[in-house]
Amino acid sequence: MSAANYSRLKKLLCRAAQGEELTIGFLGGSITQGSLSSSPETCYAYRVYQWFVRTFPQANFHYVNGGIGGTDSFYGVSRAVNDVLMYQPDFVVVDFSVNDTKLAFRQETYEGVVRKLLSWPSHPAVVLLNNIYYDTGLTAEDDHVAVGDHYGVPHVSIRDSIYRELKAGTYARPQLSPDGLHPNDFGHGLVAGEIIKLLENVNAHREKPEAEAVFPSPLTANAYENARRLTIREISPKLDGFRADTAEKTGHLDHWKNGWLGHKPGDQLTFTVDASCIAVQYRKTICRPALRAQLVLDGDAAHPVLLDGNFDEDWGDCLYLQPILHHGEHRTHTVELTILPTDTPDATEFYLMALIVAG
Repeated sequence: MSAANYSRLKKLLCRAAQGEELTIGFLGGSITQGSLSSSPETCYAYRVYQWFVRTFPQANFHYVNGGIGGTDSFYGVSRAVNDVLMYQPDFVVVDFSVNDTKLAFRQETYEGVVRKLLSWPSHPAVVLLNNIYYDTGLTAEDDHVAVGDHYGVPHVSIRDSIYRELKAGTYARPQLSPDGLHPNDFGHGLVAGEIIKLLENVNAHREKPEAEAVFPSPLTANAYENARRLTIREISPKLDGFRADTAEKTGHLDHWKNGWLGHKPGDQLTFTVDASCIAVQYRKTICRPALRAQLVLDGDAAHPVLLDGNFDEDWGDCLYLQPILHHGEHRTHTVELTILPTDTPDATEFYLMALIVAG
């Protein structure tokens, strides 16, 4: 399939015109969260929401922003329910195009996101947004659009619109983005404008019926569609020195909660899980030096995985996701973490956020 199918969008816009109550959702990384916009109301997501409010004043709209900075579609597929889908959205924009560039199996995790959104009971209309690094042109758009085309999901390309105008000299990069990636208010307005163009084009023909695309078999091995993120709320590992974090989580951006803390060398915890794909999510912090941990899968001490709590960037702490097992044998696995020795007695504690399992 190569053509976008607009059936869901047309039905959504007809419902809006009829004055229904609708939820407008967004799932993505830092651009979706609104990084470098001057206020939450000037980010692209809120501007798209405002378009719905202005265009259909007879309807009642709710806004859900599930953007989290520095996160890719691997994390996205595991958190889609808690951060967006549990609100039963009628419309979802999804964007992991700049954060998926370093993920080797990004097409598979992204397909998991798309399938999870499309098959959710609220039957949302989905639009794929593909952002770009304005300095380098780097984006995962090609892999993502291949997934979108497979399902007939409409997509918006910043590479083929704003970035093309930038290269043609219509804009200078500092006009759009201070850092070459995150838009400023003007850039967020341009991104919102591209999505709004799509919505306006479809709205002009919303009364013209269109059969919905058939939900196809997966394009990839699709091991991650039902990925689960396990925190202290979902799993109780064996603790030997590590302790469960007792602080209450206040929202989806309150990251360092519901996990486990290792304070000193030798602290240990052990998970037992049934899966064929496993990853650990932990904090890399700018408060260096920080403790490091060693992970051993299924007792294979000859091949440990280093989990380094030190973050080399300076923009803030990172929700780091480390794949441990990808398309392995589906069986019961043990995951053992041990805090490594350090010469720094006051090193920052090691924070394990979650275990993500799939398959």
